[in-house]
Amino acid sequence: MTAGVCALVLLVVVVVAVVSSPGWAEVHAKFLNGTEFRRYFGQILHGFWLNVQMFLVSEVLILALGLLVALVRVTRSPGLAPIRWAATAYVDVFRGVPTLLLIFLIGFGLPALQLQGTPSSPVVLGCIALVLSYGAYVGEVFRAGLNSVHPAQRNAAKALGLSEHQTLRHVILPQAVRNVVPPLLNDFIALQKDTALVATLGPLEALRVAQIGSYADFNYTPYLAAAALFIAVTVPITRYADWLQRKAIERQWAEAR
Repeated sequence: MTAGVCALVLLVVVVVAVVSSPGWAEVHAKFLNGTEFRRYFGQILHGFWLNVQMFLVSEVLILALGLLVALVRVTRSPGLAPIRWAATAYVDVFRGVPTLLLIFLIGFGLPALQLQGTPSSPVVLGCIALVLSYGAYVGEVFRAGLNSVHPAQRNAAKALGLSEHQTLRHVILPQAVRNVVPPLLNDFIALQKDTALVATLGPLEALRVAQIGSYADFNYTPYLAAAALFIAVTVPITRYADWLQRKAIERQWAEAR
């Protein structure tokens, strides 16, 4: 109760300080213009649908790529050592390159090669860059989940006569995936926001539409409309991730008793 009252008082103080500042009238006109918000919201919403499409397509591909990389990295087969080294190099390189820079490299560099069959759509090129970037992060999340499964689980599966493939499919993977769902959701929250980076390649997604609208009359309220749409999607996913995290903690406590 006390904490809530303190937070409310702090919020009121901040709002009063902002509203009473000398530049509030100009900020209100440039960033919080209701007329501009209504004028561009429909166009930005249409552009945001492209963000959602890029997110959904990239998410499926990222999950597949990340799981494949994780499985390769945890294998101990000597014959797969070169592939394991390649997967490690992929993770090191693509986690080290900023996503925006990777979008530039893929979006402008790949078409410049003029290879037959190279995609030219900026949306496709942007999705390729996002998949390569986030695939490295998600691969490490999956690898952590695979390593979190106790070795006794594998030994018990072998004692029951399960093959290595059956053990991985029916024993290891289900537990690993359950352990990593909350961190995966956090990665996909970041992915949803980073689809806006594809605007640098030119497609008319939410950020690009807002940028065009703001340039038309030098009013930045369209950016606020775009931000509101991203918040409307990411906040529910964030709360769901928090709920899953709490359930996981409660399950661990119950198993420990």
